[in-house]
Amino acid sequence: MDANADTDLARLAGAIAEPARARMLCCLMDGHARTATELATVADVAASTASAHLSRLKAQRLVESVAQGKHRYFRLASGQVAKALESLLVLAGTPRGEFRPTTPSRLRSARTCYDHMAGAAGVALHDRLHAQGWLQGASDDGDYTLTPEGAIALETLGIDIDVLRTSRRRFACACLDWSERRPHLGGALGAAWLQPALHRDWVRQDLDDRALAVTAKAQRELPELFGV
Repeated sequence: MDANADTDLARLAGAIAEPARARMLCCLMDGHARTATELATVADVAASTASAHLSRLKAQRLVESVAQGKHRYFRLASGQVAKALESLLVLAGTPRGEFRPTTPSRLRSARTCYDHMAGAAGVALHDRLHAQGWLQGASDDGDYTLTPEGAIALETLGIDIDVLRTSRRRFACACLDWSERRPHLGGALGAAWLQPALHRDWVRQDLDDRALAVTAKAQRELPELFGV
């Protein structure tokens, strides 16, 4: 065993043991990211105190921060952290809570995020592409890799993969969803998916805002990709 392992373990345990930090970690166990302000409310501490706590948790690689536009969100650093916390909660005999979004339902269901799909439908698409083995996990820079099977499947839906690969923008990447607080599909592939979805009347766009309506046609033809 590493000579410093016991010291490292004590330091890690100390980061978890403080009540405010423990509340933040438990709050993040649902897989959703939150802002420092939200976590300050959860922990019942001042914003400056929350910032110090989050710095401590980041230093111990328990959480990581993600920039999205002008905002910065925090989430658990890995699934391994979540599993460790889950085990500790089992020992503590404490059930975890669940994420309760406050986003209006019509926007939470489906909407545009710049030029790609967001909301519950966007997250469902992201998750399904991974579950099907069409997209492979994010690299260190947050990019996804499209598998040959994925390329074939998406081309049958009207997406020209070869053209996308020549684009100057990122091909496929995670974009943190502000209502679901989980990733939806961004990049050139995310934008390319929205166009045939609109063209084939799988979704209809509200003329006045970013809301999208998933149609009955989508529910019949591709329910798994729209999370319905």
